[in-house]
Amino acid sequence: MYTQIYILRFPKDTSDQPFIYRLVKEYDIEFNILKADILLQREGLMIIELKGSSKANVQAGLDYLQHLGVKVERMATGIRRDDENCFQCGACTGVCSSGALYVKRPEMAVIFEAEKCTGCGLCVPICPVQAMEVSLNDDRIFSDEFML
Repeated sequence: MYTQIYILRFPKDTSDQPFIYRLVKEYDIEFNILKADILLQREGLMIIELKGSSKANVQAGLDYLQHLGVKVERMATGIRRDDENCFQCGACTGVCSSGALYVKRPEMAVIFEAEKCTGCGLCVPICPVQAMEVSLNDDRIFSDEFML
């Protein structure tokens, strides 16, 4: 399974297009909308996690969006774990859909494989000791222009 988070910037003339329906139906892509600000006849912004059986079908869906005039950017995020603060409770493993965080048995150690991480950030608020941290490499995503 290929999973990645993207920033989609919509021109105002595409805000009425059924693009999510087409991503699912024609390109076999699952989605999770993380943030969205889309109104008719106004430029829009969406932060979306896309999951497909291969990178090729996700890329085909992204090509379709770009053909509509949507600007597509891969969200550059990094999740890191502070191993000194982490006390191995495992709370983060229950919300990690990518499998980057899991409990290794029989040791019962909480493992974090950063290369599997999609950067969704769900593990950050769930961690009771704030050992998980997300950093965005593109601060303009959350500028006043696109504040949701």
